[in-house]
Amino acid sequence: MKIDLSTVAEVLKHQKLDPATLRRIIEELNLKVEEGKEEGEKAPKTKTQHVIILSDPDGKIPASADFCGWVVKLEEDASPAVALERVRQVGYAYNATKKGRLYPAKTVGEIIESVPRKLWKTDDGHVQLPLTKTPVLILRTDNSLPAQ
Repeated sequence: MKIDLSTVAEVLKHQKLDPATLRRIIEELNLKVEEGKEEGEKAPKTKTQHVIILSDPDGKIPASADFCGWVVKLEEDASPAVALERVRQVGYAYNATKKGRLYPAKTVGEIIESVPRKLWKTDDGHVQLPLTKTPVLILRTDNSLPAQ
C-alpha cells in the first residue's frame, strides 16, 4: 500500500513537531519521491501481436490433414505479412556468423529452432522472437458452436 505524501504530512502535524523539523522531513520525503520517479521512468512497453507461420512444404494446406507451425511475436503496428521475411533476414544474418557458416540454417524451422536470441533483435531495438522453438499442432475449426 502506498501512502500519499499529504497524508504523511498530516500525521506528522498531529504529532506536534516543531515547524522547522516538519519542513525538513517533508522536503526530504519530496526529494525521495522525485528520485523514485526518475528511477521508475521506463520506456513504454511496445504492444505486440502474434502470428502463426504454418509449415506447408508441399505448397497446399489440405482441409483434412494435420499441420504444424510456429508462433512469432511482432510489433502491433507491423504487418503480419512481414513475419516470414523477418525470419528469413534472421536466417541470413545467422548464416553469416561463424557458427552459421559451420552449421547453416537451410529451412525456416532450422532458423526458428537454432538461431540465438540476440540475432532476433531488430535495428530499432524491437524484439521479434519466436514464442515456440518447436512446431506446434494447428487445429481446424468451422468457428461455430454446435447445438446441445
